[in-house]
Amino acid sequence: MSIRQVLDAQRGHWERTYAERPGFFGESASEPALAAMDRFEADNVRSLLELGSGQGRDTLFFLASGLEVTALDYAEGGLEQIRGKAVEAQIAAGLTVLTADVRQPLPINEGTFDACYSHMLFNMALATHELESLVAELHRVVRPGGLVVYTARNTLDSHFGAGIDHGDGMFEMGGFIVHFFDRALITRLAKGFELLDVDEYEEGRLPRRLFSVTMRRAS
Repeated sequence: MSIRQVLDAQRGHWERTYAERPGFFGESASEPALAAMDRFEADNVRSLLELGSGQGRDTLFFLASGLEVTALDYAEGGLEQIRGKAVEAQIAAGLTVLTADVRQPLPINEGTFDACYSHMLFNMALATHELESLVAELHRVVRPGGLVVYTARNTLDSHFGAGIDHGDGMFEMGGFIVHFFDRALITRLAKGFELLDVDEYEEGRLPRRLFSVTMRRAS
């Protein structure tokens, strides 16, 4: 199997995970989402694009905080779970769900959103050149002066270097491929943006070691 086929197979792996484990990522909003919301409030953000929304733990938090959220994922099962939870919580009026693969141009008009948020989508099975293309797309769909906040597991994480080495900083463990970030990659992906903050977090029982990156599109 080629590396491209290996990466493509991740979609089915995530679909099965969401179907079999509805609470895979937990129900409470992540710490990076809480911090991002403080920044969004300070910047008067109203419309948010969330990439890799998963099963919606951060999506629902942003909706409940009053944002209009477009939740984008390539796993339709996760989006269906988000929609159901939003309806049950009576906050679905501000929700749009969009099935799309971030390796392709985003089906979104230029300057549509005040901000983009993504928790650990960037460290999925995306090669560096695909990440560069994705960031260029975010530069297009976020308004001038808009924010991009993303998190990614970093090279201090205990899983970095473990499992199957797919090259380009990507390692596979338990069927999941993770692209681990260093600061050089963060700088490389900031083209066209002002790099505002790089914070560090720990999450989960391992724990996972994460960077949280905040950038502003140059105006």
